[in-house]
Amino acid sequence: MTECLFCRLIAGEVPGDIVHRDERLTAFRDIRAQAPTHILIVPNQHLTSTNELTDEHVELMGRIVQFAAELARREGIAAGGYRLVVNTGPDAGQSVGHFHLHVLGGRRLGWPPG
Repeated sequence: MTECLFCRLIAGEVPGDIVHRDERLTAFRDIRAQAPTHILIVPNQHLTSTNELTDEHVELMGRIVQFAAELARREGIAAGGYRLVVNTGPDAGQSVGHFHLHVLGGRRLGWPPG
């Protein structure tokens, strides 16, 4: 998926403020941050959205959510609270066709979200 922006970032072809990378996940700061802490967690495997998830992805998705909590602790936002967001499709605001989980925190977040 050489045309996928996040695949290119994972491969090191485009710059990004990467805060974590392992064999399954990459996490980086959002360039259009909506909160003081706004980090995206993506699987290194290209998945367009939650619409592509199958039983084989259950463990990976669990790891992503588990890592989000770990990342919130590292970033110092766990105690005050944080929001996890997944947008699926253009009507929900998904702007890059690669599954990504937003971790937002560092300020009081309003509801409804938009």
